[in-house]
Order: sequence, then structure tokens, then C-alpha cells
Amino acid sequence: MRNPKSLRPKTKKMNKRKIIKRVLYITALVTVAAILGVSIYTACAARIAVNAVPMPFGVGVAVALTNSMEPEFSGGDLLIVTESESYEVGDVVVFQTKQVAISHRIVAINGDDVITKGDSNNLEDDPIRMEHIKGKVLFSIPLLGYVVNVIKSPIGTIAILALAIWMLEYSFRMEKKKDSEELDRIKSEIEKLKQEQDNNSQ
Repeated sequence: MRNPKSLRPKTKKMNKRKIIKRVLYITALVTVAAILGVSIYTACAARIAVNAVPMPFGVGVAVALTNSMEPEFSGGDLLIVTESESYEVGDVVVFQTKQVAISHRIVAINGDDVITKGDSNNLEDDPIRMEHIKGKVLFSIPLLGYVVNVIKSPIGTIAILALAIWMLEYSFRMEKKKDSEELDRIKSEIEKLKQEQDNNSQ
């Protein structure tokens, strides 16, 4: 007769796979939810507060609009920006003019007036005030800014929301199917054990 204990390794292996899949699914869902939250927060900040670069917890992201800072970074690159208590000549900063975020290097500071210039530009920018600076550029991620722009768009936000809903629905259906298959497997094993026991008793 088959020993029920022989089923344990298989059950443990299946449970381990189930846990790994669940962790991966939860990670993906949290990532989608975070992207959706950031997208909505950024859109609200841009439209309501007229803030082109929201800086929650002193860190924000911006997208390089042109190639004016080459070879430092190019248009479409994603810029990671951090707030600073002070800025110096040579710092690459992001500042806001009207509703547009510009990323250029500081070439001169005269009191509260700051002069900036793109590394590949021939002319300096118009002077800005120190309070217009959002932060320093820590580093850039090539081409990722295009993806961020798509995500921040209304169509991108709707697509991410639809993806999150689909993931929840798909997960519910798969879990229901797996539970049904597991129950059928257990019933089948029990029937086999009963049959073997009956055969041995005869």
C-alpha cells in the first residue's frame, strides 16, 4: 500500500513553487500600483500646483527635453534629481520656468541670481532666481524618460490601471483553478489509497 508520507515531498515542492509565484505576483502588482500612484501624483502636481518636478522626500525625476547637455546626457534620458541646501558653479541643476523643467549647468552665481547654460549650447540662459532651482541632477538613465512620458500621459495611466485590474482578475482565476486541481488530485490519491487498501485486505 502506498504510504501517505510519500506524498509530502511532492506537496512541499508544489507549496514552494506556489509561494515563489505568489511573491513574484505581489511584487509585480506593487510595482504597477507604485507606478500608477507616482503617475497620478505627478499629473496632479503639474496641473494643480503648476509643479513640473514634484520632489516628495526631497527626490524627484525629470526628463531631459533636448540634447543641450550632451555629452552629459541626451534628450529623452531620465534624470534623478535631489534637493540641496546650496548650489555651486558647475552643478547640473533642474529649474522650472513657467511649467517647463530645464536641466542645465550653473556657470555663474550673483547673489540670488543664477546663470545657467547647456553644455552644448553657445549662449547662456536668461538669469533665474535661486528659488526656481528644484535640485541637482544625481545621475541619468538613458532613454527611460520616453517611457516615463508615456506613463504620465492619460493613455499611459489608463493602460497601467487596466493592467492592474487584469492582474487581479487573472490571479483570482488562476488561484481558483489551482485550488480545484489540487482538490481533484487529493481526491484521486485518496481513492487510489482506498483501492490499494481494499485489494490488500482481500
